[in-house]
Amino acid sequence: MNNYSWSQQKLHQLALSSKFMRETTFDVETSLISNKETNDNHVFVSGLARSGTTILLNAIYESNEFASLSYQDMPFVLAPNLWSRLSFNKQDSNLVERAHGDGIKVSIKSPEAFEEVFWKTFNEYDESIKEKFHNYVRLVNQRYKKKRYLSKNNQNIRRLELISSIFPNSKILIPFRNPIQQAYSLLSQHKQFIESAKNDRFLSDYMKWIGHTEFGPNYMPIHNKNLIFEDYMDINHWLEQWLLTYQNCHEKFKDTKNIYFICYEQMCSSKDYWSHVSRLLRIKNKIDFKFIESQKEVIIDIDNRINSKGLSLYSELVHYRFRN
Repeated sequence: MNNYSWSQQKLHQLALSSKFMRETTFDVETSLISNKETNDNHVFVSGLARSGTTILLNAIYESNEFASLSYQDMPFVLAPNLWSRLSFNKQDSNLVERAHGDGIKVSIKSPEAFEEVFWKTFNEYDESIKEKFHNYVRLVNQRYKKKRYLSKNNQNIRRLELISSIFPNSKILIPFRNPIQQAYSLLSQHKQFIESAKNDRFLSDYMKWIGHTEFGPNYMPIHNKNLIFEDYMDINHWLEQWLLTYQNCHEKFKDTKNIYFICYEQMCSSKDYWSHVSRLLRIKNKIDFKFIESQKEVIIDIDNRINSKGLSLYSELVHYRFRN
């Protein structure tokens, strides 16, 4: 975030902090840009953070068959077509490591999770939300001259039923990792972003504006009622979130025809697994993408009961079979 100049920070504040401004830019874009019809065979990636969602997004995006919001659409992400005409087509495509410090490098052309700005702007319980989201997806597709839309938005884990009802022919992927590894990664990121925000006020504001509440200074637990572990600095809190999130998804969607659980460890260890995912998504172009597994030695007190339940569910999800 420190790479943004003062003027860039103010432009982001103008575009993202005001609900009125976000609504206005979307309304202007919708009224001025001819909205061409596309198919609804889209792909939505959503899971608990640190489950491999970004790597999966990048792998699918490499097929060049999908439109996805990218860093060059910032900060007017609700008017991607108009902004592309006004932003002088910035060409800086140098790769730099993202703020997470996890080795993932991004450029201005990299896809990223900015869709949540739409959901922060419009009430998902409003009668018009389905039409609005349809229009938004078509606008993003038109911006990149594609017919299929690709979304990575961890917050969509709260609205999978709505997404599925809007685009019933879409594919929804729910990645997951070993619960201890994923919980430890979440805890580490939470601590890192809190420390970074102490020295960079813009970082906290930026994450709030784009709806990034998965960890860090704006953290909001997906499940916040009747918790056993409420201390965000305790790995058991994140293990409990893992268990509640994937347990809820499994109970609700294990038999839903267009929702699939994706094991990150299996993607890393088996090329056949990734090939199966590609066929599932009906990707035509062959993607030779290397998934790298990160295993950390976790020497922290872990509650045996919550750990046992998490590993049991993990084992069940690992043996989950794709439906064709």
